[in-house]
Order: sequence, then structure tokens, then C-alpha cells
Amino acid sequence: MTAVPGAPGAPLAGRGAYRNAYVLAAAQAVVGAAAPVTIASGGLAGLWLLGDAKDLATLPVTGFNLGVALGALPAAALMRAIGRRYGLMAGALVTGIGGLAAALSLFAAGFWPFAASLMAIGFGAAFVQQYRFAALDGLAVPLRPRAVSIVLTGGLFSAVIGPQLVRLFRDAFLPIPFAGAFAGLVALSLAGVLILSLLRVPEAADTDAGENLAPARPLGAILRQPHFVAGLVCAVGSYALMSFVMTGAPLAIVGCGLPVDVSFLGIQWHVLAMFAPSFVTGRLIQRFGKHAVIATGLVLIAASATVSLSGLAVWNFWVGLILLGLGWNFGFIGSTALVAESYRASEKSKAQGFHDFVLFGSVAAASFLSGRVLSAAGWAAMNLAVYPIAALCSVVLAAEYATARRRLARAA
Repeated sequence: MTAVPGAPGAPLAGRGAYRNAYVLAAAQAVVGAAAPVTIASGGLAGLWLLGDAKDLATLPVTGFNLGVALGALPAAALMRAIGRRYGLMAGALVTGIGGLAAALSLFAAGFWPFAASLMAIGFGAAFVQQYRFAALDGLAVPLRPRAVSIVLTGGLFSAVIGPQLVRLFRDAFLPIPFAGAFAGLVALSLAGVLILSLLRVPEAADTDAGENLAPARPLGAILRQPHFVAGLVCAVGSYALMSFVMTGAPLAIVGCGLPVDVSFLGIQWHVLAMFAPSFVTGRLIQRFGKHAVIATGLVLIAASATVSLSGLAVWNFWVGLILLGLGWNFGFIGSTALVAESYRASEKSKAQGFHDFVLFGSVAAASFLSGRVLSAAGWAAMNLAVYPIAALCSVVLAAEYATARRRLARAA
């Protein structure tokens, strides 16, 4: 059964099809700025609270990533219960509450409350991660990669808003550093609520062409599909490697005797590189295919490690972080598009929730290991660890591509 475009339950196409994607991109710009604020200042604020205990300094950033992982399934469940729009608005409010709690924890000089507050910000960020899936609701399948790219272009603006918020307000409440930056998340979250109120979820968001009457399969059947496995493995590899290196980068930069502003600007360039290609990534996927784009991302991540290993000058850190961001963009968007092919519309909540739970659980573990590896083995060891993981992801991706080609050949 094929849905007729424009009929109830039909996939959206043509003019207006990307309206929700643009609304979600605007929300990503403001609510998504919480992530670069946390990454740029979480480890340094943790170091200020702890003194010289560098091995635990990145634990608040780990709390943020753990919050994203723990929030993945509840976020999906809440949106299933009250709808995308109200669920995403609630998530934006959680981000603001977490930012206020983080600022108060800094005033109280409480390391563990600060880490817990960043976990709350991460819980709100789990809803931000759902933006890319929300943009797909009711959208025709060929338009989906572009919709994901549009949403992630909002991150280009969050890449400027977040670090600049830290630079402008980190000393607003001296002698308590960074409290002003986290307090600023309250204003951003309220702006996000207003933007998300403009979201218009399609009347039949849980249907898709040819799948209106198809029953939902058990989660195990979805997880056993080769393209789901390959997409998840490559998403985990791309995102976890990015988090592992990025979380440790500000501490490594400052540890080399470079100014703190170098670390903030390095993270800003990195986050810009994460989202700037989103203007074209969807079109690249449509032209060259998901596998080629993911593979390019993995190569760029490995190249970032090579640049970082070649020296400790400012340009080494900045170029390495830029390449890392570009690699994440290709790897993550390509993997999201690959995974999106593995489930039906009726299965999206459980498939997306499980995917993000595994993904951000891995990212949280990577950020936790970042500080410990940096303290125990140094910046070079962190970058050397990139190569085997990127290689493993490449092997899994190549195997899935070969399987898909054989399936197409048999079908022909």
C-alpha cells in the first residue's frame, strides 16, 4: 500500500516539508549551546573545584554524557506519551534547571553537586539528540538525510553561542569562575521553549509510506539487522572518539602552558567544524551514499589524531580539533541515516531510544576515560587510541556494505 502525497498519513514532500527541520535547527542553536558550554568549561571548573586532581577533573563532563545516555529512553517514552512538541519543550526546561543548579554548586564549592548538575544538563541534552529524529516525522524517505543535516546546521550557531557565553560570562561572579556561563543556560532554555512551541508534528507522525498497516517487530529483530549494527557501531565509534579526545583537549592545552582562551577558541573551532558541513552532508549522502560518507568521517578522525601527535603548538590542537569535528559530522550523520533505514515508523520510539542509550552510554564512558588516560599516559596516548577503534568501525562498515551489495545482486 503506497500513500498518496498530500493525503492524511502520506509522507511530506515539496514546499514546507522541511518546516519542522528549520524550527528544530533554531532550537538546536540555542538549547544545543549547553553542550559546548559544558565541554569547554566543565573540566576546567572541575579542576578549580578539586585543585590538582586532574584524573577526576573531567568527571563532571562524564556526568553530562551519562545524563544524555540515561535520558535517552525516558525522552523517547515521554514524547510517546505527550507528543514531540511538549516533550521537547520539557527537555529544554530541564537544561535550564541543570544550568542553574550547576551555577549554585560552584558558589557552594561542591564538586559532586556540580557533577550531578551537569548530569541534569545532559538529561536535557538527550531531548536535543531527539531533534534529528523529530525532523523525520512524516517526511518522505528521500528527503530524510537533508532534514537531519538541516537540524544539525543549528549546531553551527550553538558552536558560537556556547563558547562565547563562556568567554563573556565566566567571570561574571568572581571569585567564582564559570558560574555566570552556567547561569546563562537558563535564558537559552527559555528561548528554546518558545522556539519549540512553533513545532507542528504531522497528524500521522507514526506512519510511513507502505508501512501504515505493518505491525511493530520485537526490538531484537530490529537489532539483528546488519545495517542497524553497522550504523550503531559507526555512530558509537565516531561519537565516542570525538568525546574522548575533545574532553581531554582543554586540559591538555592548558597543561602545555597555553592560555585558557586558546582552549575555549579551540573548542569553538571544533564545534563549528562539527556542524558547518551539515549544509552539504545530506546532499553528499544522496550523491555518494551513506557508506562513503561514513568512511570519509572515520578517515578524518584518524587524520585528526595524526595532526595532534605531530606537535603541541596551537595549530596542532586547533587543526586536530577541526578535523575531529569534521569526521564526527560525516560519521554521525551518515550513521544516523543508515540506522533510520532499519526500523519502521511504528518502531521508532524503541529503536531510537535504544540506539541513543547505547550511543551516549559509550560517550559517557569515553569522557570518563579521557581524564584518567590524559593524567596517566598523556595526550599522545589518547590520540594513539583513535587508530584501532577507527579501523574496527571501518571493518564493520565494509562488511555491511558487502552484505548489502550481495543482497541487491540476489534481488536483481
